[in-house]
Amino acid sequence: MPDNGRESGGSAPSPGTRRPGGRTARTRAAVRDAVLAGLTEHGYPGLTVEYVAAHSGVHKTTLYRRWKDVEGLVADALDLAGEDSWVPPDTGSLEGDLRALAQEVVDSFTDPAVAASGSAMIAAAFQSERAADALRAYYTERFARCEALVERAVRRGELAAAPDATADAAPGAAPHRGIDAGALVRSVSAPLFFRLFITREPVDDTVAEQAVAATLAAAHAGAFTVVGRADASPGAAP
Repeated sequence: MPDNGRESGGSAPSPGTRRPGGRTARTRAAVRDAVLAGLTEHGYPGLTVEYVAAHSGVHKTTLYRRWKDVEGLVADALDLAGEDSWVPPDTGSLEGDLRALAQEVVDSFTDPAVAASGSAMIAAAFQSERAADALRAYYTERFARCEALVERAVRRGELAAAPDATADAAPGAAPHRGIDAGALVRSVSAPLFFRLFITREPVDDTVAEQAVAATLAAAHAGAFTVVGRADASPGAAP
């Protein structure tokens, strides 16, 4: 989770908002690091504002004023994680891109150096509604960025752009067929997350390859093709 801070006001900032960097950004990054350390060490039930204050060097009065409580601290740590410059892989082929995405998931949750903090954040989302909202926003933005991956595949002819569905149109509507990029990318990561966090089974390159193969087969069969309005925003539900 890269350091990319913003100014904080008198309360916890809302997820997805960008602010300039500076001293406040460094403070926010230090708080974020302390939150991750506390989640990894004690889990969400054991995380306290006092722990974050002791490990971040930020007085607890400041923490209470800006983030209100532990839920605010965890939600903002997730928000900060989404303020990075990550872009989906661009390997030159849809199969290569999906394979690289699957490998990122495997690496993120099997590398001891990074797996503990990511797993702790996800675990916190099961115990805090605000953390769950922040985690949802984090992945929603991630999947939205992956629309570029699908758009490139269509331009290369790897995914068929279906003709307009005029027969299904309501009077005055401008229907079109598109590909649900979010659903396509989710189908790669979903089997991996299921094994990691539901059945608690190991994930490896073989499991990742299976997820990629299944997603490619579904994509070529039109499983992710949806009908919507031509003026719909990218990634919007039809």
